[in-house]
Amino acid sequence: MWIILAFGSAIFAGLTSILAKCGIRKTDSTVATAIRTIIVLVFSWVMVFVTGSQSQISVIGSKVWMFLVLSGVSTGASWLCYFRALQLGDINKVVPIDKSSVVLTILMAFLFLHEEISLPKAMGVVLIAIGTFLMIEKKDVSAKRHETGSRWFLYAVGSAVFASLTSILGKIGISGVESNLGTAIRTSVVLAMAWLMVFVTRKQYAVKQICRKELGFIAMSGIATGASWLCYYRALQEGPASVIVPIDKLSILVTVSFSCIVFKERLSKRACVGLMAIIGGTFVMLFLSC
Repeated sequence: MWIILAFGSAIFAGLTSILAKCGIRKTDSTVATAIRTIIVLVFSWVMVFVTGSQSQISVIGSKVWMFLVLSGVSTGASWLCYFRALQLGDINKVVPIDKSSVVLTILMAFLFLHEEISLPKAMGVVLIAIGTFLMIEKKDVSAKRHETGSRWFLYAVGSAVFASLTSILGKIGISGVESNLGTAIRTSVVLAMAWLMVFVTRKQYAVKQICRKELGFIAMSGIATGASWLCYYRALQEGPASVIVPIDKLSILVTVSFSCIVFKERLSKRACVGLMAIIGGTFVMLFLSC
């Protein structure tokens, strides 16, 4: 069951990137992130009451609370970096860097969660790492030194690092709480962090300037994110993080496909080979490790 949930997470995550990109063409990415989080929070708490897990709040231990909060902070930082990168750069450039968090997550799962790295997993890590490298064009990396507009690269790297921390902290945090409740608590932390950033950067007045069309896309991306999270953290509760995370990162297929259709972005031959390597590495880990 956790495999199906992991694939569901990937599909919704892929849609999230496309819908968010449509919603931040003119809207500030930090403001958009804060608004999206409201949608995700509502979505998360509705699921908590539907499943009746709200009664477990009083029995959550201090250690679980700590890891849920830390996971929420990491998620907030990852989101702020990711959507800023999406606003500054092309989806097909940003997404591969963000997905490189897979390799770091697997290594951290080995060190901190004591999840075994078998030969198939090692092969998968190598393929994913090679694929990510191929999808990052050399000119894109070097451009960050010469063009102010290439700050997207640094934001994308930050997104990957914080995403890795999110997966590990989230895995530890939901070990002692029902997954829907854990997701809702984490989302509350993300909401507080996102709006804090809005007011710190004095962008709260930009909320009134968002056009209805972009607001609609931002709301839909929030719904897609909520669905992705619910699938993802339920899968994490039942299966190994070192396999679930790579499956979730297959959202790159959805993202790349829609970016070609919606934004007319095209992959080079080198990037196509890299994409195939990432997909191959994921399936090696999935079918040979289980």
